[in-house]
Amino acid sequence: MGQQARRLIAEGLGSALLFACVVGSGIMAEELAGGNVAIALLGNTLATGAILYVLITIFGPISGAHFNPAVTFVMRLRGEIATRDALAFIVMQLTGGIIGIFVTHLMFDLPILQTSTKARAGIGNWTGEFVATFGLLLTILGAVRYRPDNVPAAVALYIVAGYWFTSSTSFANPAIAVARSLSNSFAGIAPGDVPMFVVMQLAGAFAAYAAGRVLFVDEPAGATPCP
Repeated sequence: MGQQARRLIAEGLGSALLFACVVGSGIMAEELAGGNVAIALLGNTLATGAILYVLITIFGPISGAHFNPAVTFVMRLRGEIATRDALAFIVMQLTGGIIGIFVTHLMFDLPILQTSTKARAGIGNWTGEFVATFGLLLTILGAVRYRPDNVPAAVALYIVAGYWFTSSTSFANPAIAVARSLSNSFAGIAPGDVPMFVVMQLAGAFAAYAAGRVLFVDEPAGATPCP
């Protein structure tokens, strides 16, 4: 099997497992929390952070473990992936993620095909998605530059924090926004609210790319690091 095929499989499979965990843990958490939304969100948060650490650790050496069109978009801007490969990554992320959600519905004995009715709109949610995606991409770029071995932990911890400090609960991923619109569950989003989420996610990703070009650069020879 060629290297590109392995990369695409890693992106598709990783996205499937990640999206399944986000939706599945949301369903499980809501069932067990007895109506306590904070407890349900906590369960959803911990499961998502844990699976991110695992998936980035095992698939990072193969594909870079993007699992997110916003990440692929920034890596394309940085010249780290060709346009054709980036488009193939995005197709696999979306396809794998949707399959993961369908399998999750099957696991929980729910209708496989469904759409969400959960409204997530307004300036607060849109700003939350900008901030969530900006912070996620800045975390990735900074960790790759200065602590590459810590990328899995850094990304997982950022998302755990993002679930709680952003108003939107930190989707930070255009593919997962689309896929979650196909699940009328705790983690869902109404299809009509997806386009603005995607716009703000891509805007946040581009802002992080711009900030990274300023912040994460090689120090001039002989420069003394700040204390």
